[in-house]
Amino acid sequence: TPDLCHAHPGLFQMMFKAECHFTNGTEKVRFMDRYFYNRVEFVRFDSDVGEFVGYTALGEKWARYWNSNPDIMENERTAVDMYCRHNYEGFTPFLVDR
Repeated sequence: TPDLCHAHPGLFQMMFKAECHFTNGTEKVRFMDRYFYNRVEFVRFDSDVGEFVGYTALGEKWARYWNSNPDIMENERTAVDMYCRHNYEGFTPFLVDR
């Protein structure tokens, strides 16, 4: 991936957040893989869009890099089934009873 430290020298905080959004059970599922730098979201994969989108200059650079990598894109595009639906089916019995 593009070098984050060279883009912004000094202290920084980076985090990512994978989210699954469900509508009517698993009828409509949306997966988002969001990346933050110093609390600002700079790049995101949204399954409804089908690719990474950058929200800053650095995010656009990362998005271009990841969108050009077939293995990364395959993992992101299959996350709705492999991550979201799989976990929904595994956790639903525990959540519904509570």
